[in-house]
Amino acid sequence: MPQQRSVRAAVFSAGSWGTAVAKILADAGTSVIMHARRSEIADAINTQHRNPGYFPDVELPAALTATTDPAAALSGADFLVLSVPAQTLRANLAAWAPRIEGDTVIVSLMKGIEQRTGLRASQIIIEATGVPAERVAVLSGPNLAREIVDGQPAAATVACPDEDSARRFQQACRTSSFRPYTSTDVTGCELGGAVKNVIALAVGIASGMGLGHNAQAVLITRGLAETTRLAVAMGAHPATLAGLAGLGDLVATCSSPLSRNRTFGTHLGRGLTVAEATAATRQTTEGVKSAEAICALARAHGVEMPITDVISALLHEKVTLDEATAALMQRPAKPER
Repeated sequence: MPQQRSVRAAVFSAGSWGTAVAKILADAGTSVIMHARRSEIADAINTQHRNPGYFPDVELPAALTATTDPAAALSGADFLVLSVPAQTLRANLAAWAPRIEGDTVIVSLMKGIEQRTGLRASQIIIEATGVPAERVAVLSGPNLAREIVDGQPAAATVACPDEDSARRFQQACRTSSFRPYTSTDVTGCELGGAVKNVIALAVGIASGMGLGHNAQAVLITRGLAETTRLAVAMGAHPATLAGLAGLGDLVATCSSPLSRNRTFGTHLGRGLTVAEATAATRQTTEGVKSAEAICALARAHGVEMPITDVISALLHEKVTLDEATAALMQRPAKPER
């Protein structure tokens, strides 16, 4: 009887979240090859089983390998897992798309909105590659990379219009410490992941300003309300925003010092400029890049998003911290729905 071929995943690229998901997949028994831009990172993963750029203290599975050659990584891949900044996704796909094989399912880990077009990552993937929506999935949830690589319990949602594709990736990444659920609501999962980054900036700002837990809880709660309004207006199911990819991701990102968006906001709240906070954070902060595009989506769909509006104005230095606080607290009284 012929031996069944193991499931194979190519993970692009070797940043913190890409490395974490690659480790999950390898721990689940999936054959994983990572694409790294820098040869020294690929060499370290192959010879030392470590990623010195992000997790130098974490031993990666010996079966997890790396390459700088996109074609080698994509050859025979059942899944292409994309973990690159949302704003560079289109340009990267232009180079990689010709090498993507005809039955590969593309899984997006990105949680941002493209500035120029207002498109979500799955929409960019479909446009840039010509792959049908049924072969594009997203993974989203309360997944702080540091905790994942340490093997702490976590869960996430795998969303895809094709339920079979979602289930196959669910099995490819399920481990004793990582529990994936499935969904068909790609829109809800992606908007939950993108908007929560902006709300985390707001919570970080509040913390940096010395505001208490009451204020931070208000931002999380009302942030969820405005995220849900936008998502439902764009066709998402409201229950998705109450789940792992909505409330779960929002709470983790807003509450943890491991969150780069909350950390960026804390720098702003302590008086740093956007440029200074960018230098201090040192990693891509999707909320900063996506805030204005999310505001544009809200206007296009007639949705009020006061927290996102204020954060976008603050990032573009149109208001001060005190003016931003006043703008939110002095909004007209209304019923809570």
